[in-house]
Amino acid sequence: MIKLATEADTAFSALFETMKSKGAASLRQAAWEAFAAKGLPNRRVEAWHYTDLKAALAKPAPIAPAPAGAAELPAAAGTVRLVTLDGVFRADLSDLASLPEGVKIQPLREALAQGAPGVMALVASDDVQAQDPMVAMNAALMQDGVILRIAAGVTLEKKIELASYVSSPEAQSSFTRSLVILGKDAKATIVETAGALTAAPAQDNQTLIVRLASGATLDLVTLASGQGDKLVRVMSLLAHLDEGASLNSYALIEGAGLLRRQIFARLDGERAKVALNGATLARGRQHADTTLVVDHAFPNGESREAFRNIIDEQGTGVFQGKIVVRPHAQKTDGVMQSKAILLSDGATMNNKPELEIFADDVQCGHGATCGRLDKEQLFYLMARGIPRYAAESLLIEGFANEAFAGLEDETLRGYLVERISSWLAARSK
Repeated sequence: MIKLATEADTAFSALFETMKSKGAASLRQAAWEAFAAKGLPNRRVEAWHYTDLKAALAKPAPIAPAPAGAAELPAAAGTVRLVTLDGVFRADLSDLASLPEGVKIQPLREALAQGAPGVMALVASDDVQAQDPMVAMNAALMQDGVILRIAAGVTLEKKIELASYVSSPEAQSSFTRSLVILGKDAKATIVETAGALTAAPAQDNQTLIVRLASGATLDLVTLASGQGDKLVRVMSLLAHLDEGASLNSYALIEGAGLLRRQIFARLDGERAKVALNGATLARGRQHADTTLVVDHAFPNGESREAFRNIIDEQGTGVFQGKIVVRPHAQKTDGVMQSKAILLSDGATMNNKPELEIFADDVQCGHGATCGRLDKEQLFYLMARGIPRYAAESLLIEGFANEAFAGLEDETLRGYLVERISSWLAARSK
C-alpha cells in the first residue's frame, strides 16, 4: 500500500475516495497509484524545476458541486461550442444542434459509466500518466469532458470549440478530460478554450487527448486565460499521430496566476508531422510555463516548435522543450526555437531546450533567445513621430504575431491578434 506523506496528498486522497466510484474504477485506481508514487511535483523534479506546483497546491480545494442554470459565457469565435463548466459537460450551453455530419460526441462521464474497454484504453494514455503525476492525477479524479469523434474521410468546414470554464465564486478544484479522435484522412479545426468566469482561487487540471489516424490533419488553436492572480491551472495535451498524420497547434497563453501548459506529442507512424507554435503574455506576478516533449518513434518524421514569450513587470515565463529521436527513427527532421522579450527589470524568463537523439541519420536543432526590445527599431519608429509607448506596442505585437503566421484560418488568426492587442492596450505606460 502506498503511503502519502503530506497534508496536500492526504487531501487529494480524500478527493479520490469521492471520485473512484464515478466509473472506470480500474483506470482510476491505476492512475491514482501512478500519482501517489510520485506526489505533487516540486522544483527537485527536473521537468518541474521552474514551476513549484507542490507549493501552489499546498491547500487543495474541494471539487465544486455540479453547476446549474445559465452562465454568461464570452462570445465564441465563430465556432460550434461544446461547454464544460466547473468540470461538468453542459449540453444546455452547447451547440449540439449545429454539429456537422460525420461528428459524434459523448460526455465523458457517460462513457466512464459504460466502461467500454476500447474507449477506456483511448482515455487512459497510460504511457504519459506513468511519466507525469499531474496527468495521472487528472485521470484518477476526472469529472467529465467530451469524447469527440470525426469520421474517416470527413473534412469539417465548421470549427468546433471545446470550451472549459471555472465559475465558482469559492475556491474549487476541477478535473476535465477530453478525447478527440480523427479517422483516416479526416481534417478538422478544433479550438480549445480554457477560461475563468471568476477571480476566485480555482485549481484547474485539464487534459486533452488527441488521436490522429493515418493521413488525418488537425489544426488545434488553444486560448488560455483567467482572472486575478489566484488561479492555478495545468493543461496537458497528449497527442498520438499515426502514419502521415499532421498536427498544427497554435496557442495563446494569457497569464493568470500560475499556468502550466504541457504537451506530450508522440509520432507513432512514418512521415508524421507536428508543428507546435505559441505566444505567452505575462505581467504582474503571473507565472506561465510551457513544457513539451516531442517523441519521434518512427522514421521520416518532422517536428517544428516556435514559441514567443512577452514578459512584463514581475512576471515569469518558462519554456522547456525536448525532442526525442528513437534509435530506429532515421531521417527525422526537428527544429525547436524559443524567443523572449523582457519589458521590465523585474521580468524573468527561463529557457531550457533539449535534444535526445539515439539515431545517426537525423537533422535536428534548437535555439533560444532572450532580450529587450531592439533600440534601433524603436528609434526608427519614434523618429517618424510615433510615441514611444505606441512604438513598443507595434514591435511587441509583430513579435507575438509571428507565432500565428502559419495559421490559415483568417478568422481565428484575427481573433488571436485582437487578444494580443487588447493585452498590450492594458500595459502600464
